[in-house]
Amino acid sequence: MRKIVKIEAALPQLPKKKQVAAYARVSVETERLNHSLSAQISFYSALIQSNPEWEYVGVYADSFVSGTSTKHRTEFQRMIADAEHGKIDIILCKSISRFARNTVDLLETVRHLKELGVEVRFEKENIHSLSGDGELERVHMK
Repeated sequence: MRKIVKIEAALPQLPKKKQVAAYARVSVETERLNHSLSAQISFYSALIQSNPEWEYVGVYADSFVSGTSTKHRTEFQRMIADAEHGKIDIILCKSISRFARNTVDLLETVRHLKELGVEVRFEKENIHSLSGDGELERVHMK
């Protein structure tokens, strides 16, 4: 008696896209800073969506909130919660001062995100939190 062997087609595994979000914040309500926040949101939305290796998660933006504490920054807290739930791989931010003005908050948050495998990239300082051996190490661009 003949035996029939069914061969399953193996589907190629596509590389998983990095889930990327951005964080923007302005602390004072002025027309110029309100425009700055809109510009940051537009810039990061376009940047993330233009990279074929990235999946757009969104831009978390706190307006008219001080960066000296994370307590009253609802979008910042929502972003951290989403990172804790595995929804974010990379967070882009214009500068360290937009992310946190308090050094303790900055280091605690970056360390926590690093433990989760989430990289934070600070554009102005050209720093990536998961690069090299340092805690916040500059990335040298060629």
